[in-house]
Amino acid sequence: MAYFDNGNQIFADARANHYAVGAYNINNLEWTRAILQAANETRTPVLVQVSMGAAKYMGGFKFVRDMVADQIDAMGITVPVVLNLDHGDFAAAMECIDLGYSSVMYDGHKLPLATNYDQTAQIVQAAHQRGISVEAEIGKVGENQDTNSGELASVADAKKFAELGVDKLACGIGNIHGIYPADWRGLDFDRLAAIADAVDIPLVLHGGSGIPKDQVQRAIALGIAKVNINTEFQLAFQAATRDYIEQARDLDQAQKGYDPRKLLLPGTEAITAKMKEIIDWLGTPAVA
Repeated sequence: MAYFDNGNQIFADARANHYAVGAYNINNLEWTRAILQAANETRTPVLVQVSMGAAKYMGGFKFVRDMVADQIDAMGITVPVVLNLDHGDFAAAMECIDLGYSSVMYDGHKLPLATNYDQTAQIVQAAHQRGISVEAEIGKVGENQDTNSGELASVADAKKFAELGVDKLACGIGNIHGIYPADWRGLDFDRLAAIADAVDIPLVLHGGSGIPKDQVQRAIALGIAKVNINTEFQLAFQAATRDYIEQARDLDQAQKGYDPRKLLLPGTEAITAKMKEIIDWLGTPAVA
């Protein structure tokens, strides 16, 4: 089975040198291959992550682990790959630790702060015994078209969770999962700067899809080392697939345009192309 990097040195270097590494959600085999392909072609490290819902859709966390590892081997991937659970609850985080994921993101932001803190502490202890990285979340990241942009993370909470020994910290700073509304107020750079001054661990920007490039790069300059991307790839896949259908290429029986491998190919290639663009403006350097 392929070796997964825990990413700790990668993200520490990213924060210290003011660049970011993308964290890209997978949804199926095509997504996985597209993301690994872009990473290998650009020679950049990559964090491949799966949500609880996507893992259930694909057949479970073990299947996802095995699929990603098999594709690393089959595709000859030679750049560092971090396999991460994205927005896992306590049970999912513990399962992925047992399965050998190299990173887990525990999302306890909906719980009372004391419960979130206590469960994060348990996950840190279990993960670190196996050399697995842990990401925690404080504040609240808004949801699709959420005009109130969630709840800002506090500096005090950032310090408290950093002292637990978490390796990365996701902070609510006005960011939103999904599509941003037209009246979105933007990132709160004052809060981000205050948190970055208070803790020295790598900071994480969730909801990276749709944030203007200049705001993402300003956030990176302030301490963001990991940027999560999902919706942007979904939209790229949708547009390329729609174009294939609207051109009636799926109806071309002579060329077997109905073959699902051909039907899914434009969307897969669109993900790779979009990821290369993102890698460029995140400033992720190539590995030796």
